Amino acid sequence: MTMTQTVRHALRRLCAAVAGAALATGLALAPAAAEEPAVPFADPSRLVTIGGALTEIVYALGRQELLVARDTTSTFPEAAATLPDVGYMRALSPEGVLSVDPTAILALEGSGPPETVAVLEQARVPLRLVAERYDRAGILDKIRIVGAAIGAEDAAAALAGEVGRALDAARAMTTGLDERRSVLFVLSLQGGKVLAAGSGTAADGMIRLAGAQNAITGFAGYKPLTDEAVVTAAPDAILMMARGDGEGVTRDAVLAHPALAATPAAAAGRILRMDGLYLLGFGPRSGAAAAELAARLYGDALAAPADGGAATR
Repeated sequence: MTMTQTVRHALRRLCAAVAGAALATGLALAPAAAEEPAVPFADPSRLVTIGGALTEIVYALGRQELLVARDTTSTFPEAAATLPDVGYMRALSPEGVLSVDPTAILALEGSGPPETVAVLEQARVPLRLVAERYDRAGILDKIRIVGAAIGAEDAAAALAGEVGRALDAARAMTTGLDERRSVLFVLSLQGGKVLAAGSGTAADGMIRLAGAQNAITGFAGYKPLTDEAVVTAAPDAILMMARGDGEGVTRDAVLAHPALAATPAAAAGRILRMDGLYLLGFGPRSGAAAAELAARLYGDALAAPADGGAATR
């Protein structure tokens, strides 16, 4: 549904006012992520989800009929692709989000920019930010928060139990191992520089869920590494995202990079690629993703998962 010209003009004025206030005060405008809500949205009948994991959770709860739009990162399940796309979660425009006439918005922490979040709040459409934590508890809390927001608490409790069991089964696969493999997550190779994941990242969290350790421990977030740092890290495995458009880091690119080619990972041929949302989304399929990553890292040394599998419906 297209907004009227009057609403567009009002939004533009509000955007300008909010941006001006931000410049004047120097304050960050994005609010902190919401705690678990005690009550559901008053009207979630036209729901927008911003963040692939949130969209997955709504589908897994069987409440997809509420969705009227999603963001670009929401690529699973395939049915989500038929929904209008309001843009990339970190580069949203208020006009794009409000153009679908939502009655409620669920967004992952970090969605923005801050000016857009502030405008959406001023528009008085109920907006709930969901904390993003890269561990077992964070995944289960996310499911419960979404369930509470859309009035599906019982379904969320059941889904959280299922996902928790899958995560526990993945962890149990590696409990008997004496040594943990180190993994270097490579986000990109732009300009020949290895952009790698440090602590506090989704990649670091998934590596831990799979019973391995991050080869990079000296910084948080994603940063470029020198060739010397790559060689010193000496990862046992190199992990990358597989992209459907073919633009991700390829195996040939890794082997052509002098520092990466000199690692134990390259020597062993342990160069792994997995779908980005599946690997790093920290949603209902994370137990399956952790089990798959563990199996690919450790092979026959592992015990078979007792109760793994994707929590998708």
